[in-house]
Amino acid sequence: MSNTVAERSVLRGSMGVAGIVFLVIAAAAPLTSVGGALPVMIALGDGAGSPSAYLVAAVVLLIFSVGYTAMSRHMVDAGAFYAYIRRGLGSMWGLGAAGLALLTYTAIQAAIYGLAAATCRGLVLRYGGPDLPWPVYAAVLIALVGVLGYRNIELGARVLGVLLVLEIGIILVLSAAVLIRGGAHGVDTVSFTPSAFLSGSPGVALMFAIASFIGFEATAIYGEEARNPRRTVPTATYLAVTVIGLVYALAGWAIVLAFGDDEVTAAAGDDPAGLTFTAAARFLGGPAADVLQLMLVTSLFAALLAFHNAISRYLYALARDGFGHISLGHIHFRHGSPHKASLAQTASAVLVVGAFAVAGADPVLHLFTWLAGLATVAILILMVLTSVAVVVFFRRTGLDRRWWHSRIAPVLGMVGLLVVTAMVVRNFDVLVGGSWTVADILLAVVGLVFVFGAIAGGRRAERHA
Repeated sequence: MSNTVAERSVLRGSMGVAGIVFLVIAAAAPLTSVGGALPVMIALGDGAGSPSAYLVAAVVLLIFSVGYTAMSRHMVDAGAFYAYIRRGLGSMWGLGAAGLALLTYTAIQAAIYGLAAATCRGLVLRYGGPDLPWPVYAAVLIALVGVLGYRNIELGARVLGVLLVLEIGIILVLSAAVLIRGGAHGVDTVSFTPSAFLSGSPGVALMFAIASFIGFEATAIYGEEARNPRRTVPTATYLAVTVIGLVYALAGWAIVLAFGDDEVTAAAGDDPAGLTFTAAARFLGGPAADVLQLMLVTSLFAALLAFHNAISRYLYALARDGFGHISLGHIHFRHGSPHKASLAQTASAVLVVGAFAVAGADPVLHLFTWLAGLATVAILILMVLTSVAVVVFFRRTGLDRRWWHSRIAPVLGMVGLLVVTAMVVRNFDVLVGGSWTVADILLAVVGLVFVFGAIAGGRRAERHA
């Protein structure tokens, strides 16, 4: 009986730093950012200075991670942001954060289902396949992700590892080819000068840059399934943010050089969806551009699996703490995975994506852009609250008296995140397709979800009292 209880209440796994980093970078979907977000950053944001936005975002997130990882040494919980905020600020704030976390990951995953389904449909049509509606491809992807998410986390990590190595490999090959051949007009470092970064719309560029990092915080989510989590989680967090930032900045620099500092903005404006693939065709040949498009599908699939795992573990952590149906806190006897939470997550993906499909929405213009924008705002608010929770936690407990880790870095990270949040909200209409009506509705959803969760947490705290 005791063994059964243990297997139904404790996650099981033995992932190391590499496995967790694979999961986190997969969620960031590097090729999706380089092929999708980067051209928009160039066209609407900073032009040739856009690669600097990735470095600025990485620095802000690294400073935030100092306090985040310091707290991870004193608690290991699959709830991550929710658990940290609840521990530092109380149940009311914690449940509000849990609502935002579930909203964030559910929204970004549904958004990627839309983009992935549209991408798959386009490739099938390009190679002479049948003209099937995008919801068919979305249904196939949901089924595949559901099967892998149901099983042990290490199986998913191995699949993501293979896909991720191929994905980053082709990005690095393209970047090297551009640099070795001298780009369109030679190699320079204009992209990393302050004047280039500040000359355009840095707020728009930062907005897309931060959105490209969503998922990095999931290192703490997998703490219970890691070997020596107090060492693994901090190492994986710093490594993931650094690798993502450097790969994005390098790839962005190469794309700028492929067209030239003065011409890249116009090229991105003329064909944002094809900018990266045009660069690949120029510097690697036509077949390489085809391979890049195929790799975009695997990149999106890797991101879907990573977010599925993250949501499942949030549902599991909430149920284990008494904030969800008790069955969601059960662990599979053989796989050691939160299998019922995984099934619930698959069902929620079907409902959200299905609702957009029934409404006749466009998978990219509506499903992807609207929900990706919503997720960006929600994750920034979560990180600000986490920074506050870290300071309060260490001040109250005294478990870490290092000023940089427990006071200075969390406050600096919070200030940086607040500045970025203000920029995102100010330019939010750009992120969701140019409509302030849609932007206001989505921002209202973020606020209502947090308030609803906070009220539920407050009532539960009163009952316990």
